[in-house]
Amino acid sequence: MAASSVVCSWLVAACMSVACEKDSSISMMSTTSSNSSGLSKWAARRRKRTLAKCAPHLSGIPNLVTSCLAFQPCDHYQKSSHVSEFFFGFGSGMLRCMAGAGNPIAPLLILHTISFIELQDNFGEAMAIAVQPATDMPKKKPPTKQRRVVVTGMGVETPLGHDPDVFYNNLLEGVSGISEIEAFDCSQYPTKIAGEIKSFSTDGWVAPKLSKRMDRFMLYMLTAGKKALADGGITDDVMDELNKTRCGVLIGSAMGGMKVFYDAIEALRISYRKMNPFCVPFATTNMGSAMLAMDLGWMGPNYSISTACATSNFCILNAANHIIRGEADVMLCGGSDAVIIPIGLGGFVACRALSQRNNDPTKASRPWDSGRDGFVMGEGAGVLLLEELEHAKKRGATIYAEFLGGSFTCDAYHMTEPHPEGTGVILCIEKALAQSGVSKEDVNYINAHATSTPAGDLKEYQALIRCFGQNPELKINSTKSMIGHLLGAAGAVEAVATVQAIRTGWVHPNINLENPDDIVDTNVLVGPTKERLSIKVALSNSFGWFCSSAMSLGHFDRDRERSALELKWLQNSLVPPEGDLMQSLCDH
Repeated sequence: MAASSVVCSWLVAACMSVACEKDSSISMMSTTSSNSSGLSKWAARRRKRTLAKCAPHLSGIPNLVTSCLAFQPCDHYQKSSHVSEFFFGFGSGMLRCMAGAGNPIAPLLILHTISFIELQDNFGEAMAIAVQPATDMPKKKPPTKQRRVVVTGMGVETPLGHDPDVFYNNLLEGVSGISEIEAFDCSQYPTKIAGEIKSFSTDGWVAPKLSKRMDRFMLYMLTAGKKALADGGITDDVMDELNKTRCGVLIGSAMGGMKVFYDAIEALRISYRKMNPFCVPFATTNMGSAMLAMDLGWMGPNYSISTACATSNFCILNAANHIIRGEADVMLCGGSDAVIIPIGLGGFVACRALSQRNNDPTKASRPWDSGRDGFVMGEGAGVLLLEELEHAKKRGATIYAEFLGGSFTCDAYHMTEPHPEGTGVILCIEKALAQSGVSKEDVNYINAHATSTPAGDLKEYQALIRCFGQNPELKINSTKSMIGHLLGAAGAVEAVATVQAIRTGWVHPNINLENPDDIVDTNVLVGPTKERLSIKVALSNSFGWFCSSAMSLGHFDRDRERSALELKWLQNSLVPPEGDLMQSLCDH
């Protein structure tokens, strides 16, 4: 404010000297002097005389008039031959002057303070200036009906299938996708199992040349994204009719292109000339979204978010917000990760985070079971096609569910340990429910984050029971019991599972729950087989290190134009509750 007043003072003084003393043979702003001291005294006296004459006409800007009396010219002004050079010389005079004052944003403040300036390009003579605030200020945007967001397509790449229906049918049947790692020799590692995608093909989805160069996290993302478009009925003809400036991609990754970067490091051991020239761009987390947008020609919002295991939910919630705010009509969103490689496995082993139940891989991931010993790594991608409701209806799209809202929170308590009372988790849930207009009593299905870690599962369970335990119909399950932890892709893949639960009315089982923890109520947890459930509100949790988010979806009733069922996604910054750093890492 001080910086803006300084420049405004000079503008006012300059213009007043021209307007009020046209007959003067001396122009205040065009005079130079080798004696800066004399100039300062002369300028002060002249300003006082000028303001005495013109102040009655400046009743609307008393602060500017007052500030004129105290301002001294800067060195750059003293070296300037005329006002146009001082303020606009080569397009940077004013910036140079204000930078010298230590305030680079002052020009923005000036534009906000002065409503109109008209300068005549005649040796710097100022013609006129309007210093009164603009009377035609932009009016506040009238309230409009909030744009509604719906899900019209889904795509997945998982250990249990590459199609949303195949994937969910396997979940309902309790099939495990955990097996021995085949991608590389892991005989020297204490953990030798993962939720590995055994058969994967990019044929028909990604150009062969790119398929050879890209990291698998990008390939998973591209194929899942294009499958979501196909599932949503976005044919070539429909694509041609889309306004591509209002179509965006927001698909994130927690780990990025680890394989491409790992290979580059190995090549560097020989020579930098052996390195893949794409190793840097293809390792960044946003490149998958960028490549997909380039392929589709979509010019709307395009970026990625990386918030560890909460990545997907952050991306989906932000994508929906772009539609709600009117910045886009169609968004592809979700997450992808592929870290079942030596450095990925070794890193999590070093954290003591992984299960070592190598002799019985299908039994290794066992959320809430007293015999759990860590999570099981998984890989894959999940992508949702979100669309503005009227846009979807206009093109006759099949609407799977409706997005209703969400929230972000953080415990702000400890680097690795969550608040003992689960404050961050509970706050996020409450904020998400409030934004969506849903009461706790309506929540009767929760797809939990539960990763099969000793402390993390219980802390989440306790927070959920505290929020929703009064509902006798409440059912909780964990998709990770069958596919492992897909890290940045977990939230999106589990979002697909939750949408499928709403669509089908069936919730998948919790497998391997043979000896539940003492504090766990088995009546709340889904049993070893699928169960029929009339879902009112469904909640899907995703927790990451230091981050949290929440998203909502629900059934769309074409007849009533409003969903009676809602799906809540909540990503909470839940970090492990106890133990040292390594134990804390294990709980994620």
